[in-house]
Amino acid sequence: MDFESMKLNRTEFGQASNQGNVISEEEAFELLQDWVKNEKLIVHMRQVGHLMREYAASIGLSEEDQYRWFLAGLLHDADWEKWPETHCHKIIEELEDRSVDPEIIRAIASHGPRYFGVEPVTPMDKMLYAFDELSGFVHAYSLMRPNDYEGMEVKGVKKRLKDKTFAAQVSREDIADASARAGISVEDLIRFVIDHQPNALN
Repeated sequence: MDFESMKLNRTEFGQASNQGNVISEEEAFELLQDWVKNEKLIVHMRQVGHLMREYAASIGLSEEDQYRWFLAGLLHDADWEKWPETHCHKIIEELEDRSVDPEIIRAIASHGPRYFGVEPVTPMDKMLYAFDELSGFVHAYSLMRPNDYEGMEVKGVKKRLKDKTFAAQVSREDIADASARAGISVEDLIRFVIDHQPNALN
């Protein structure tokens, strides 16, 4: 794939006057239903949305802020299936058209800096980047285990990370880079995912 087509070529998103604006959870899932037919992709976005909300809660953010973090995670890959060559462009335009909070839009725009050319700056940006690849990797690991997430250990996930043939599409480089930018060790990020991801689909 030509990643150059994904470059957003801008660093400003949405309107400052829309700060705090969100769409409802019902509207968000209606958008996903319209755009996404791949159930595995839906699961991934729900998992990342859940991790984002849980992390926001863990650092003491308000319920309103927790919901904003959740929306960023839930919608970050909404256009991947239908428009892979220009991934991120369509969902950003859609959320701008809906007058959504620019911080949510910017987080989505920065969840893959080497693809989209937007650096993660805010805590929301950094944690979406941190959870995206790692969430998918830990989920892949859970599917090969007899007890799913039960009894999963950080060292087991790290061992699989070193095996470049396992979930080969997951970028170890991005996981390490996101960890460094967030200022949280990969081990602590894995622990958080193991502890919270199993409840994402409840």
